[in-house]
Amino acid sequence: MAEENPAKESCIRIAEELPVTAVDYINQENWNSFFTSKGADDFCEWYADWPQIRTSLKNLLSFPLFQPLPEEVSILVPACGASRLSEHLYDEGFRHIASVDFSKVVIQAMMKRNIRARPEMKWRVMDITDIKFPSGIFDAIVDKGGLDILMDSEHGPRSGPLSYISEVKRLLKAGGLYICLTLAEPLVLDLLFSKFRFGWKINLYTISDEASPGTTTQQTFMLVAEKSIFTVVSRIVPSMDVSFVETQGIQVDELLEALKRENTIREEYSKSTDKWYSLEELKQGIKGNIGVIESGRVIKLFLGETGISRFFYTCVLLDAPPETGPFSKQFLVLFLQKSQVSQKILASEFQQWLVLQSFKAARLLIIVLDCSYFRVNPVGIGEDTGYCVNELCQVGNGDTNAEFTAEDDTIEGIKQNKIVHQVSSVLTGQIIVEDVIYNQSQDITFRRLYFERTESLMHSEAPLSTEAFRQKKGKPKKIDSHASIGVKVVEHQILTTGFHKGVIAGLLLFSTHSKRTTKAGGLVKTVIIGLGPGILPMFMRNRLPSLKIEVVELDPVVLNVASNYFGFTEDERLKVHITDAIKFVREKANSEADGSKVDLLIIDVDSSDSSSGLISPEADFVEESFLLTVKDSLSDKGLFIFKLIPKHYFTSMRASVYSKLKRVFSNLYHMYVDDGFVEIIFGVKKEGPVELDEVCKALERSLLGNYKMHPWINNVLHDSKLIKPLVLP
Repeated sequence: MAEENPAKESCIRIAEELPVTAVDYINQENWNSFFTSKGADDFCEWYADWPQIRTSLKNLLSFPLFQPLPEEVSILVPACGASRLSEHLYDEGFRHIASVDFSKVVIQAMMKRNIRARPEMKWRVMDITDIKFPSGIFDAIVDKGGLDILMDSEHGPRSGPLSYISEVKRLLKAGGLYICLTLAEPLVLDLLFSKFRFGWKINLYTISDEASPGTTTQQTFMLVAEKSIFTVVSRIVPSMDVSFVETQGIQVDELLEALKRENTIREEYSKSTDKWYSLEELKQGIKGNIGVIESGRVIKLFLGETGISRFFYTCVLLDAPPETGPFSKQFLVLFLQKSQVSQKILASEFQQWLVLQSFKAARLLIIVLDCSYFRVNPVGIGEDTGYCVNELCQVGNGDTNAEFTAEDDTIEGIKQNKIVHQVSSVLTGQIIVEDVIYNQSQDITFRRLYFERTESLMHSEAPLSTEAFRQKKGKPKKIDSHASIGVKVVEHQILTTGFHKGVIAGLLLFSTHSKRTTKAGGLVKTVIIGLGPGILPMFMRNRLPSLKIEVVELDPVVLNVASNYFGFTEDERLKVHITDAIKFVREKANSEADGSKVDLLIIDVDSSDSSSGLISPEADFVEESFLLTVKDSLSDKGLFIFKLIPKHYFTSMRASVYSKLKRVFSNLYHMYVDDGFVEIIFGVKKEGPVELDEVCKALERSLLGNYKMHPWINNVLHDSKLIKPLVLP
């Protein structure tokens, strides 16, 4: 008969009696009832037991930043429950330990058990989302499963966990450590990585899997975040050996994937030549005296005090030159939702000064909100930023009250807007069709398409025109009997977005080859990856009769939206393939059939992965392997076009893409549109140099030769002069 194991049996019995639903995990009465049914000595370690973590914890808590003696190190153990972690730390010589839990029953039991053996220990009944201790008093916070329990609650990361993380940041001293023992599920890691990104150094360790009887069968990890007073952004290097990684399953795979995404983001920040600051650094005078308005000063900063505010905010602070006065406002705080407009403003100082002048403010703080604030009440955002904003209000001889406003539509110049259609797709997410009228558009309505995954960045738009005015001379166009003469339809004869105009201008790089192709009676084989609303392919079919166009779109829902709301139609010169783009291009590259190669390959897609560092295109489309496939798919003098928009507008991501392109294409050109927000890249397969001056006029003679000089042709020829050779920085 097998030997009985009382500890294991006790743990199994406790696990069976634990609250089983997410809401029960944060219900104080349920935990009181649970602990009431146990005695003071009836405990179990749900995660790693003391022998597994003893050496690591002792080494961390003896770190040189702390006092040399263990008894001088102040430690907080949140959500202590009936764990013996606090007792083990005390027995190792750490005397200043405060253990808190919101269950009065378990705190009383733990006090009773330790009052004589460990008289210096403190036990307090407290909710870990609202800990009643002064700020900056702890050298270390050792969390054994507390955050995991909060993340399992029905409230998710937008309430309890965020408040708890704020408390952790507030309570730690500079140089202090947050030691979190966790199962490292994706939701937990995403929260920890993002909230300890600026001003924290993170290390990640594995805990020995020689678990005590009854502990969890999942791998336990230890995340250690060290608090700094500066906004350093450091790469996370996990302490996991190769043999361990190779023997683990999906739990470790998900951790490594989350780590890879986070390190990509951190590398962008750390390599950036565009310096961002914290409020703490500004208060130390790193950019001069912020209590004085300094003419022409521009500061990019991450606003948010660790432990005081719930979020970090991406901001720009501007001080107006005196000669731009008089000023109607001394200090204005402007909240912008993350959109194409706010991205342009963050990317361009010119745009920032225009905004400052439009509000007649002596000092302007622009705060850009991303999708994580979507469900937060605006009043709550104002209160959350209040402390930090007050620090910037100390201007001149006294306090200056800040005025708050949110002016997205005013800045973008929108007079009115209306959502026409919304649909959710498994592949693409939320898709939004919107009609807007701009202040300067003479009441012309524009139809726009958004993909919510790209944080409200407009994909493209086209004007609506009245059907009755589009009929050509002669026989009237047949109109649906159910439609009125005044029905508005999408106009496919003109382009309004900078990228679309730039694509047409870039065709000059292909014009000489195109001229020979069309003279021989052939059509220019064109592939567009990404349908969107179908505005670009419809324009190219209507205006450029020498093109035969294939559109590759992965999501059939996008095709339905383009057909039903943007008037997209197929014919013998314009076909849509619902398939994977990489597979489609690879088949073109590998085909040996005559005429299978592509003359024009255009990528018009935004990134579906917000952690990739790119707004456009998908990260897979700028990998060297795919670029080589693109080159193989092109005809001898084929042309490759795509738009490049780094998410944070940092040069490291841009330089990385440039480097990959240079290894594949020897002939690269680019141009900037939309006030520098969008960069259009042109890759020419031809190995020899292309003389831009010699081929500019060829655009009209070849692809556009069948038309008289229309105004839009003049615009395209003008735009073509903005194209320059791409030179690596």
